[in-house]
Amino acid sequence: MNWDRIEGNWKQFKGNVKQQWGKLTDDQLDVIAGRRDELAGRIQESYGISKDEAEKQIVEWEARQKD
Repeated sequence: MNWDRIEGNWKQFKGNVKQQWGKLTDDQLDVIAGRRDELAGRIQESYGISKDEAEKQIVEWEARQKD
């Protein structure tokens, strides 16, 4: 699945994101609005991990999403 599709259907993916990264609030998810760089930053900030680790988690999550 490509990120443009995730961004375009963000409301549908918010639940999956919330399951994966439960520390992210609904308000944060609304601000992220499907922007990958914003998601990475919020994950990094909320979980205290490196940018590379956040990106790795996003890539793994993205791969698990069905078309």
